[in-house]
Amino acid sequence: MMKATSKPKSVGIIYKYKFEPARQECERLSKWFVERGITVYSEEMASPRAHLSRCLEEETTIPETVDLVVVLGGDGTLLGAARKVGHYGLPILGINLGGLGFLTEIPVEMLYQNIEKLIKGEISIEPRLMLQARVIRMGEEKCHFTVLNDVVINKGALARIIDLNLSVDNHFLTTFRADGLIVSTPTGSTGYNLSAGGPILYPDLEALILTPICPFTLTNRPIIVPDTSVVEVQMGENSEEVILTFDGQVGFNLVDNDRVIISKSEKKLKLIKSPDQDYYDILRTKLKWGENAYKKTDQ
Repeated sequence: MMKATSKPKSVGIIYKYKFEPARQECERLSKWFVERGITVYSEEMASPRAHLSRCLEEETTIPETVDLVVVLGGDGTLLGAARKVGHYGLPILGINLGGLGFLTEIPVEMLYQNIEKLIKGEISIEPRLMLQARVIRMGEEKCHFTVLNDVVINKGALARIIDLNLSVDNHFLTTFRADGLIVSTPTGSTGYNLSAGGPILYPDLEALILTPICPFTLTNRPIIVPDTSVVEVQMGENSEEVILTFDGQVGFNLVDNDRVIISKSEKKLKLIKSPDQDYYDILRTKLKWGENAYKKTDQ
């Protein structure tokens, strides 16, 4: 954990795509910053992109020189912002405007008092592991993305089961015959990984989770590897309608013998934490743990 200790000279604001409450809050917040002599750069999150023939890091108008980035929206907006500016290594404050809120922990009602706490150094910043993924096709790099949650290889709805030849640090591990594979960060462990039966990891752990999706062999189970690992997945023959997705928001079509290489990013996302709840509070609230027990106790 780190602490923010100084007033920012400039900030970036990224707000949810085509969401009027987020746009209005961006205007109010921009005015609040400007009144305090802080330069503001704002940007509406771009519309989600579908499947691409070639994909590179997403562009942004937020300069690398800002001291802080505020994200107004939900977890999806923050994931998009992480791909845009996460590699800057800047603190990001996620403000929840009505979504699930695993990442955007702070409600909009608490926005200004939390920014005041941040400036006074009364709020924590937690580094989060990010992944970089590359697609190599016939010796040429076709795709390069940095993500916060996960990189997923998945077959189309009507496609056959696919063969995924998996190596870790150039050591062959296994061939998964499955509907796909999730490579997740600890931050992303409560996302698709959890739905596929993978474990929940505390978000500041240094590890990667490899979780097969509906494996043909039931003994193929999730495996956790060190964050220093380089994971390589080579597509088998006859890989029909196979899609590589980044944080569930951007897709890239894979073909036979494509190599997907996944490793940790050099830069970590610096996520500003809510001072009013810890990670276990969030798990209990968002996953509704213990609700039935509490109801039985009250009866």
